[in-house]
Amino acid sequence: MKLQLALDDISLTDALILAEKVRDYVDIFEIGSPFIIAEGMHAVREFRRNFPEKEILADTKIMDAGAYEAGLTFEAGADYCTVLSVTDTLTIQACLEEAKKYNKQVFVDTICSPNLDERIKEIEAVGVDSISVHVGVDQQAVGKTPLNALKEVKAISKTSQISVAGGIKVNTVEEYEKVGADIVIVGGGINHAADPVATAKALGTKIHSFTSENVTA
Repeated sequence: MKLQLALDDISLTDALILAEKVRDYVDIFEIGSPFIIAEGMHAVREFRRNFPEKEILADTKIMDAGAYEAGLTFEAGADYCTVLSVTDTLTIQACLEEAKKYNKQVFVDTICSPNLDERIKEIEAVGVDSISVHVGVDQQAVGKTPLNALKEVKAISKTSQISVAGGIKVNTVEEYEKVGADIVIVGGGINHAADPVATAKALGTKIHSFTSENVTA
């Protein structure tokens, strides 16, 4: 199980400072959608330059021009980009084909997808092997939970590694491990914590302990 740090509402300078402090606890640095709007692929390049040993995800939420936009992220140094499940399957396939050229990967983000049972079967049939279960902040505000969404996707998916995001904390992360999440994504829970470094350490230590337990078992 891995910890992904979502960097969204943060400046590039502050993001680099925070990332340096938590690099020992985080597996994947996510350059979030608001961060990309503010800084573009420059943020990805800077993270690749400063953290060569880390995985980097560009949360592009691609809806069109899949090959071109995915290519921009991989050229900048991202290991993963994201495409929305609600887009056309042809766009998802274009992202996947571009990823193969760079030996990279694509996460399909389920945010606002109306029929997950049908959609996940469709996208896995064309080669999708990474799915991001995403309950957005606006959906959380009306009572939707990422844990229930994760359970739903796990019951449908046959081939994919699965990441999950949405208000996950140290005292709830074990619930996601039990359901079978491969990657836990935390953003504001670390970035806006009273002590971001201590929170990242606590999350990283707990998440990585699950992996150690599985290996020894």
